[in-house]
Amino acid sequence: MMQTLLLQAQPVGPPPAPGAASTGAPGASSNPLAQVCGGQGGMFIPMIMIFVVFYFMLIRPQQKKQRELGDWLKGLKKGDEVVTTGGVIGKISGLTDNIVTLEVQEKVRMKILRSHISGKAPGPGQPGPEPEKK
Repeated sequence: MMQTLLLQAQPVGPPPAPGAASTGAPGASSNPLAQVCGGQGGMFIPMIMIFVVFYFMLIRPQQKKQRELGDWLKGLKKGDEVVTTGGVIGKISGLTDNIVTLEVQEKVRMKILRSHISGKAPGPGQPGPEPEKK
């Protein structure tokens, strides 16, 4: 009985030609991408293309913007007018590695983290945010 099962499990067909690579299954592809993807190589390539588009359209510009902001934060000096992430506008009166002292009004100073500075303060000629109309 065991011999009959072994005979049935063997592939039926002509023996491979001498020097030909045997894949183990009749009609199997020798393309490694098709073997990895289960014969669905056409599905793998569009996924790679989508990732490449996302990288160049979203990830890379965001990294560039973060790097520029980090460089700008390292170059802060006394007297610069800045805006915090909370919307407070002030002039820098003191700096340490992580702490910035802002003078928001005469003799009114606030200590904030350097990482919470979002950018330069809008100047008198620059438009600020528009008020909401009701």
